[in-house]
Amino acid sequence: MSTIQDVARHAGVSISTVSNVLNGRADRMRRQTLDRVEAAIRELAFTPNRAARQLKTGRTSMLGLLVPSIANPMYGFIAREIETSAQERHGHRVLLGNTYRNREKETGFFDDLLAQGVRGVIVISSLVDEQHFESAVGRGLVMVSYDRRATPDAGSGIDHVSVDNFEAARLAASHLIGHGHRRIAFATASGETTSRSEKIRGFLEAAQRAGLGDGACVIDRRTVSEYGDSEMADVGRALAGDIARAPHRPTGIVAVNDMLAFGLMAGFRDAGLVVPRDVSVIGIDGLFLASLVTPPLTTVRLPVAQMAATMVERVISRLADPQLVAGEFLFQPELVERASVAPAPAGPTGGGRGTARRRSIGKAARDRKAGKTRT
Repeated sequence: MSTIQDVARHAGVSISTVSNVLNGRADRMRRQTLDRVEAAIRELAFTPNRAARQLKTGRTSMLGLLVPSIANPMYGFIAREIETSAQERHGHRVLLGNTYRNREKETGFFDDLLAQGVRGVIVISSLVDEQHFESAVGRGLVMVSYDRRATPDAGSGIDHVSVDNFEAARLAASHLIGHGHRRIAFATASGETTSRSEKIRGFLEAAQRAGLGDGACVIDRRTVSEYGDSEMADVGRALAGDIARAPHRPTGIVAVNDMLAFGLMAGFRDAGLVVPRDVSVIGIDGLFLASLVTPPLTTVRLPVAQMAATMVERVISRLADPQLVAGEFLFQPELVERASVAPAPAGPTGGGRGTARRRSIGKAARDRKAGKTRT
């Protein structure tokens, strides 16, 4: 079995040079030197002893990634991009865990990562309270929080990477309004997260600017789990049934994400409604599946690859330089127009009484002023 000393001799370099290559620190190395080391590693079939490295440094070349539920394809998409960036650019592998946005599960994973010598973690959570994140950082974790904005003046030492969720929903609502829709709704699952709250604010902002008054509302449905991340398609399907039976139903719907939008489209089909002839639907995410459903889904696409690269880069950089100040990185979404949106249908729509909870734009605005906004 070859050793790092064998690789160094074969390439004609020092052991520290080989170590730099193995640990992703070759950015300032001459190309010829890097090529010799990589060729020696291949020719000698050298495999670094990760266990020995951990015993020496107390760390592993691994990152943790905690997601709400891999059952939602969006989190699988993000995980793939993070793994690609971590492995191909930095030589780090990724350990994946499902947390269901549960504070105790997240804290337990932090304990496990620290025990295994993993010091860098990316967390997709967007919970309102990040105190358990701050506690883990105090114990030595370098952390990036995805899908929520930083708390002003928090000084938590946590990087925050997110898309502009306010703008994403504003774009979607404005697109419906631009097609003549005067009765629109934002559809979501129950369970408050900062990203969902930001989307609702963006939706309501567009509706208010268009003067829709009570023609805009927020509808949600209770889920089995608190946040329903693995139930989004089922929630959408159930909401569609409620909407189809509602008097004066909305003619355009903005879904909190693509999976809920897929469920809405299926539920409308079950109810005998045609998308977009009877009701238009827009998602938020930009999943590749959106182009495969019938009709293809109009969606607000998130720049997932760029955000994933930034998250990995921040973790790696702050592991290398503990003095690097944590920052906030906000990315902009873009609207992708497809066939699920059409001009608002003429004439009355609506059927019997629905069961979804519904809040008019006026009621939502009053709730926000009173600090009672619920998502």
